[in-house]
Amino acid sequence: MNEVFHKFRYINDLSILISFIMPKKDDDNPLEEIQKQLRDLMNNKNVQVAFAPFMQSMKDQAADGDDGGKSGGGSDEKKVEEDPTRDEKLESIREFDRKPKEIRDYLDRFVIKQEQAKRVLSVAVCDHYNYVRRCLDDAKLDEAEYVKPNVLLLGPTGVGKTFLMRNVAKLIGVPFVKADATKFSETGYVGYDVDDLVRDLVKAAEGDVELAQYGIVYIDEIDKIASEASRSGRDVSGRGVQINLLKLMEETEVNLHSPQDMMGQMKAFMDMQKGEKAKKGSISTKNILFIVSGAFDQLEEDVRKRLDLNRIGFGSSEEGVESNTQGINFLSQAETRDFIKYGFEPEFIGRLPVRVACDELKKEDLAEILLSSEGNVLEQYRNDFRGYSIKFTISNDAIEKIAEQAAEEKTGARGLVTVLERTFRDFKFELPSTPVRTFSVDAETIEDPSSSLAHLLEENRDQLDDSMLQDVDRYEEYFKREFGYHLRFRKTAKVAIVKEAIAENRSVRAICERKFSDFEHGLSIISQRTGKKEFTIDKKVVDNPDKELSRWVVESFEKSADSTSE
Repeated sequence: MNEVFHKFRYINDLSILISFIMPKKDDDNPLEEIQKQLRDLMNNKNVQVAFAPFMQSMKDQAADGDDGGKSGGGSDEKKVEEDPTRDEKLESIREFDRKPKEIRDYLDRFVIKQEQAKRVLSVAVCDHYNYVRRCLDDAKLDEAEYVKPNVLLLGPTGVGKTFLMRNVAKLIGVPFVKADATKFSETGYVGYDVDDLVRDLVKAAEGDVELAQYGIVYIDEIDKIASEASRSGRDVSGRGVQINLLKLMEETEVNLHSPQDMMGQMKAFMDMQKGEKAKKGSISTKNILFIVSGAFDQLEEDVRKRLDLNRIGFGSSEEGVESNTQGINFLSQAETRDFIKYGFEPEFIGRLPVRVACDELKKEDLAEILLSSEGNVLEQYRNDFRGYSIKFTISNDAIEKIAEQAAEEKTGARGLVTVLERTFRDFKFELPSTPVRTFSVDAETIEDPSSSLAHLLEENRDQLDDSMLQDVDRYEEYFKREFGYHLRFRKTAKVAIVKEAIAENRSVRAICERKFSDFEHGLSIISQRTGKKEFTIDKKVVDNPDKELSRWVVESFEKSADSTSE
C-alpha cells in the first residue's frame, strides 16, 4: 500500500513540475492536455496502478545513473556500437552520387514496365538528394528558396506504385513510411493527424531525427480526399486534410510528441528531471520528400471529355471512336485544371510539381513479373513450400495461364496473388502431411487445382500410407517424451489408425489424441500399483480404447490385491 502511495505522489510531483514550467497563457502549448490528464490520475486508482510499472522503471533508470558510473559505461558502449550504422546511413546521403539511369536500372529488377514512371521518379529523387547533399556542404545554399520535387503518381491499383517507392528508399538508405490518405482527419477532429506521418518517419528511423528529416513519406489513395462542394458544413476528410498536408509538403516544424501522446510527454519530463540533455522536440519537413498516389478513375474520364475524343460526329460510330481511344493513357495528359476540377485545392496540387501516370498491366506484363521480377510473389510461394522441404516446378504454359486469369481480375499484380492462392491453397494444406516432396504445375493445374491435387495424391498413395504409419511412430515418441509411458503400437493397430484417419480426412495425430486422451491418467494409476511403464497397443485397443483402459486399471487393482494377500 505504501508503495502505491509513493508512486501516486511521484505522479503528483510530476504534475506540479509541469504546472511550474508551463506558461499559463500559452494556448498553443501542446502540453496543456497532459497537465489535465495528470490531474485526473489523482482521482483514478486504476490509472495509478496501470502507470505504476512505468513510473517504477523511470525510478530504476534514475537509480542506475547513480551507481558510480557502472551502468553509464555500459550505455556509452551501446551508443558506440549503434553509431556506425547511423553514420553509414547519413554518409550515404552526404555523398549521394546516384545518376537517374542507375536508379532506373535498379528499379527494373523489381518492377516490370512503368518506364516513364521510373524515369520521372529517378530524376526527381536525384534532384532532391543532390540538393540535400549540396546543402550539407554549403549552409548558405540551405537558406535559399527551394521547390521540392514532390511527386504525384497516377494509375490503377496493382501496377507497382508502392513497390517503386519502397525500392527507391531502400536503394538510397533513407527511412520510408506509407499511409493511406483516407485515414486522415482535419485537425480538431477525431482521427489520424497528418503530423503523425512525420512522427512515424522518426519511428522508422528508430528515433533518429537527423536521419528522419531526409526520409520519404508515401501517401496512397490521395484521390479519395478530393473534396466536392460540401452542402452540410465543413469537409472533415477532404479540403481540411489537403490544407494540412500542403504545409507538411513545403516546410514546417512538426512536434515529435502529439498532444495525445501522454506517455511520450511523461518520458521527456522524466529525462529532464534526471538532468539529461533535452532532446530536440521537433523535426523540419524541408528535406522530406513526399510522394502521393491514387487511381483517379473518374479523372481519366474527365480528361477524355476535355480532349473531346469521345464526341461522335456525323457518319461516325461509337464503336469506332472507342477503338481509336483504346490504349491511350488519359491520366498522362491530366493538367492542373483537371485536378482542381476533380476537387483539389490549387495550393495543394501546386506542391506536387512532378506528375507521372503509370500504365495498366497487361497479360504479357503479368507473365513477365513471374518470370523475371526479383522477389515476385511466385518466389514467396516457393519459399512457403520450402518450409516443408517441398519443391515445385512450373511450366511456361502455366505461367501464361496464371497471367491470363490475373488480368481478368483487373487488379494489376495483385491479381497474381489471387490466382496463385486459389491454385496452391489446398496443396499447402495437404502436401506437408504426405511424403510428396516434389510436384509439377502445368496449365491444367491452374485450371483445376483440386483434380490435379487428387491425381498427385493418388499417384503417391503407397508412399502416403507409409508416411502415415510413420506418423503413428511419431505419436508414440511424443507420448513417451511427454508422459513417460511407452505405447508400443503393433502393425495392426497402426493400420487401423491410418485407415480411420483417411476415412475421416484427419491427421494421424488428431486420431491418436482423441483415442488416447485418458491414457495419461489411467496409465498413471496402473504404474503406481504395478510399476509398469510399457503398454502394448493392438487393434482391439484402437477399436475401443476406453474399454481396454478400464480393463487394464481393474486388472492392476486385482494384481495389487493379490500381492497384498500373499
